[in-house]
Amino acid sequence: MVYNLFQLIRLFALAIIWLCLIAGVAFAQTADNGGLSTPIAVEAGRAGDADIRQRLVAIFSEIDELRDLQPTVREGVVVLSGSVPNETAAERALSLTERLEGIVAVEDNIDRTLSVEDNLNPLLERYQATLEGLARAWPLYAVALTAFVLVALLGYAVASASALWATVAPNPFIARLIVQTIRIAGILLGLLLALSILDAMALFGAAAGSAGLIGLAVGFAVRDTIENYIASVMLSLRQPFRANDHVVIDNHEGIVVRLTSRATILMTLEGNHLRIPNAQVFKGIILNYTRNPQRRLEFELGVDADDDPLAAMEAGDLALKKLPFILTDPQPLAGIKEVGDSSIVIWFAAWVDQRDANFLKARSGAINAVKQVLEEQGFTLPEPIYRLRIDGMDLANLATSQVRQKASQKPAPQPRSMDAADIDVTPELDVQKQVEKERAQGDQEDLLNDARPVE
Repeated sequence: MVYNLFQLIRLFALAIIWLCLIAGVAFAQTADNGGLSTPIAVEAGRAGDADIRQRLVAIFSEIDELRDLQPTVREGVVVLSGSVPNETAAERALSLTERLEGIVAVEDNIDRTLSVEDNLNPLLERYQATLEGLARAWPLYAVALTAFVLVALLGYAVASASALWATVAPNPFIARLIVQTIRIAGILLGLLLALSILDAMALFGAAAGSAGLIGLAVGFAVRDTIENYIASVMLSLRQPFRANDHVVIDNHEGIVVRLTSRATILMTLEGNHLRIPNAQVFKGIILNYTRNPQRRLEFELGVDADDDPLAAMEAGDLALKKLPFILTDPQPLAGIKEVGDSSIVIWFAAWVDQRDANFLKARSGAINAVKQVLEEQGFTLPEPIYRLRIDGMDLANLATSQVRQKASQKPAPQPRSMDAADIDVTPELDVQKQVEKERAQGDQEDLLNDARPVE
């Protein structure tokens, strides 16, 4: 689509260049002709000086601002004398004279009076003629204006049927869009009808062409705004989430508050408002944790390389199954992830229902329960061991003996035994309560509708 748009712009630019070239060639030809247009013919056999003078006098007598000119012709050379109101009238007289056949040269002895009266009277006469024409044509203009008003009012009346468009449209945002479109269409139809009555459709065509060029320029300038507006329409039709859904949109995590015509409002888990432009939401990656309430938690624990990893897997799996918040369908999983230098890493996974258990609490409780069972059954959760060897000194044995000596002097900590029933995994609903409180304010725009299907 972008490629086609650039192709269209390229063709438009080429057309403008060709028009400029054609206009330049035409201007060059006009310049080569000395700025002369088609010559004015003199009657055959009468190309003498007297005939030229008589022809010029007849032409100037028909033009009000040139009546005072007095042409003199001798051997094809015309001398124009007399007075004209302004430079424009003088240039016009010279142009008309140069177009006559048989003229060798034109001498300009015209006096430009530049008087206020001589320059204002023709202007006032033209305006007076225009006003008289408008006065004669006022019934036609009245009919055109009446037609425009009636069609525009009809469009507004059709658009005002809010109950009808609320039924047809899937949401209020689309209903408002339909209403605005009908109103604009009514105004345009009324304008077309009025121009047709006035026989001025050429004016509308010129205005439409100019509006097209202006619209193209404005479209490039506000393409981000237009893209965001279209994205709002698409999101209102194909809703990817509901209010109060826990989502992640392009690494932005939070609870959905509302969808407006400009942005999607989230409340982060810290209680802050987050506005994401709808264009970014429509093109972004959306992870919805609420759509499927079941969610799998994962964690890893290491045991000593000398321990039996299969027995550790079985012990951890049984410990997960005993937890009340862990689902039995799907069942917990356990497997060996890797064998390290001093430990064997075991991977555990289990499913929880987020409607009944907070995910983070459940994961923490599961890790603690498995770790406690492994320690009770004699499995060692090793720490990284580093050995240094220097020739002539056994530092490893020295360090080991010192550590053992300190360990024998320091009492070993007693592990805290926790029953599975004591683990608190109650869902945290503080953010959801704040979202509900904000949504209870009915004066806020919201395009989310539970009646619409979720994409």
